[in-house]
Parts: sequence; structure tokens; C-alpha cells
Amino acid sequence: MQQRPRVVVSVGASVDGKVALTRDALLMHQPSTDLWAAMTPPSADPIPVDIIEVVKQQYGCNAILEGSGSLVTEDEIPSELPAFDGDPAGLYQHFLPPDITGQPSPPHMWFPVVDSRGRVRWTEDHENWDVLVLVARSTPPAYLAYLRRQHICYLVAGEERVDLTQAITAMGTELAITCVLSAAGGGLNGALLRAGLIDELHLTLAPALIGGLGTPSIMDGPPLTPGEPPTPLQLLSVHTDTSGSVRLHYAVPGSSPNKAQTQ
Repeated sequence: MQQRPRVVVSVGASVDGKVALTRDALLMHQPSTDLWAAMTPPSADPIPVDIIEVVKQQYGCNAILEGSGSLVTEDEIPSELPAFDGDPAGLYQHFLPPDITGQPSPPHMWFPVVDSRGRVRWTEDHENWDVLVLVARSTPPAYLAYLRRQHICYLVAGEERVDLTQAITAMGTELAITCVLSAAGGGLNGALLRAGLIDELHLTLAPALIGGLGTPSIMDGPPLTPGEPPTPLQLLSVHTDTSGSVRLHYAVPGSSPNKAQTQ
């Protein structure tokens, strides 16, 4: 029996649904960081909510999902890796070193990142966080060898691209993860939507408009096919404050986390 973890999406956006200032400006880089923070003025009645802590308390969540696009831009050229000249077959197996995965649960937070192209170079080490790279069979062997040298865990799921259903299910079966919080951008969240993997959505709207054709939104990716219905949502809670921010919490009716998945 394969168990799919619950998937909760948490995203902050402008009122027009944009999750970035431009397509090529990473929010974790200046000046974007300060410009984004300035969209929400100080509130007279702030009620700070740490969605990560909320989801941890509700579901024991210990995995924060991101896409590689949140860490590197499309035009950023990663440093070249040494070529792998051995037999690559053995690289295309899950790499889960026992000295990491064998620790008492939950000792840390997992940081899974979808990166089938092998673009991210892991130069930082954060205490109590373990990187988990989600790759595909198309991922260059030099990148997989690099992850093994760096002692970074990875899961292989999918052929040309990461199969999100397989990857998230493997996070449950291989690492006993029961809930994944996606803090990703519109591309990955849109892929989760199309795969039918989203169970809940926490959406915080800042009182600002960004606009811009092609600027990333809450849910990007492939459009609906002709006649395909939108995904309905059930409102669970809403909060507004005098700064003009709105915090919404939705469930996706009919989703089926923690049930057997067929591949």
C-alpha cells in the first residue's frame, strides 16, 4: 500500500494573484525582497500566523516543498560539474543515506526541491534541515554523482520530468512523511494542481497590484483543456486586517491524502 502525504499549499500574492514582481526577479534577492515586504503596510491589528507551525501542529508536517525556479533563474548558468565516466545505471536509484534517514523522527525538516535538470548547487547548510532533491531519469548523471558526493538525499521519480505523484508518494513510503507544505511558485503549484495533489490552500493577499503579462501567478502551468472544469474550493476561514491584507484558508473537496495511490 502506497501512502500519499497530504499536500498543503501556502502562498502569498498581490490582489491580482501575482507571486513575484517580474518573471526573472527572485524574491529572495534584493531589491525584490524589500519591495515585496513593502506591499503590506504595518497593520493596526496584526495577527501573525506562521503557516509552517500551523501545519506542523495539525498534521505533523516536516517537509517544505520548493521548485528549482525559486532558487535559480532561468538565465542563470550553474557551475559546471565534473563529467561522470562510470556506469550511470546505479545512480538512478533513490539515494537515502541511512545516517540521515535513520535518525529519530521527526529530528529535522526536509527541504524537497524539484530539480530534474540539475540546476541547483547546494552551498549552504542549515541546522535541522535536510535537502531532498526530486529528480527524474533524464537528470544528468554528473548531477546525481554530485549529490552523492555532497551526501544529499534524492528520490528518482518520472522519466523526462519529475512525476510529482510518484515523488510525493515516495516521500511517504521511503521517509514516512505524512504532510508536505508547498511554498513554491506558480509553476510547481500549477503542476500540483493539474496532478490533483492539492488538499488545502493557505492564501494571503497583500493590498497591492503588480500586473504584467507573464508575471508568475498563484497557479501557472498548462491551461484547462476545453470542457475541463476548474477545481472547486471549500472556504474554511477568512481573516482581514486594517492594513488591507486578506488571509484565506481553503480545502479541496474530494482530495484523498493518505490513501492508497495507483501508479
